[in-house]
Amino acid sequence: MGINKSKCMKRASRIDCILLLLCVWAFAACTGQKKSKASEDSSPQTNTSTPTGSLGNGSMSLFLQPDSALQIAEYVVEIWEDQKGNLWFGTMAQGLVRYDGKLLTYFTTKDGLPENTVVSIVEDKEGNIWLGTHMGAAKYDGKSFTRYNHSQGLQGMGCKLMIDQKGNLWAGTNSGVFQFDGKGFVPFELPQPKIDASSYKWTKGKVWELMEDREGNMWFGRDGLGACKYDGESFTHFTKQEGLPSNNVSSILQDQAGNIWFGCLSSDFPEYRNEGGLARYDGKSMQQYPNEKGLSNNDIYTLAQDRAGNVWIGAIGHGVYRYDGETFALFAETDRTDLIERMGLQAFWEDRKGTIWLGFSGGLFRLEGDKMMNVTKGGPWD
Repeated sequence: MGINKSKCMKRASRIDCILLLLCVWAFAACTGQKKSKASEDSSPQTNTSTPTGSLGNGSMSLFLQPDSALQIAEYVVEIWEDQKGNLWFGTMAQGLVRYDGKLLTYFTTKDGLPENTVVSIVEDKEGNIWLGTHMGAAKYDGKSFTRYNHSQGLQGMGCKLMIDQKGNLWAGTNSGVFQFDGKGFVPFELPQPKIDASSYKWTKGKVWELMEDREGNMWFGRDGLGACKYDGESFTHFTKQEGLPSNNVSSILQDQAGNIWFGCLSSDFPEYRNEGGLARYDGKSMQQYPNEKGLSNNDIYTLAQDRAGNVWIGAIGHGVYRYDGETFALFAETDRTDLIERMGLQAFWEDRKGTIWLGFSGGLFRLEGDKMMNVTKGGPWD
């Protein structure tokens, strides 16, 4: 597979990209929005259903056009495949999109969503799709949406969701961590680490990430407060003092070997703008990667792992790295020349067929060999 290490963005474009990415997570307050009867009892009337061949499937000239009207969404910030094989895409400002193999169906606030920016998608054991938005959470049972916000105990901007091995639903927002008790959300208090320098990316204490490792430990990535591990009885903090590139932890991943990976962000505080980057913890020590372009002094928002065990890292302004346990391969080639200046990976998914889907600041892509191909409303899907 080819490696491309030559395409980097300029400093000004990098700042623009970072600001756009920040909007994905925390731009609107989780203000009160009462749960309406229509959202609970009625089947949604989707505002758009697009046959995926209707835009001229097979016409490569179509896919080379960066026309935003052709894109599934300008920002694809979450990707999920459900038990039935449907692909779901969370977008910024354009709602939720479902691809069932034939049609794209859009769901928005008109159908019962709390808000049209969907940053998190998970599925429970009953097959309900849970959605984290900028204004709370929602459960979709296949017919209607049920909303959860501050009236049901879910406080704060943004909403990152996770379902643990026991089936418990967790939520992280700008106001901390919450657990779902079957009716509403209750706070789960996290202790404060001792940190000398108080810097953060967006909101101090914001929970960017929730992750459960194979041993059942819960991990929380926090803005300005590092990472926190909860083993069911006690908490362990990981900050710059323990070797992290910064105290702003946006993503956490456990690989097949048991290592814990951290994606960290810089800060808008002038003295901390050169922080951020990637780190790996093997249970004893923390390792950083200063010799790989974009993996130090940079914002790392997205970490993922494929079924083969490769770790995938989104390096803002550079592209997507794949780590096979020994070397880092950088993927930066795309059929969208306008994307080079943005290069902000926000979502990763490997479907049951082995296709790798990538959500960028710029649209939806799929990996074909060493090239990222833009997937528009017309495809290519197969």
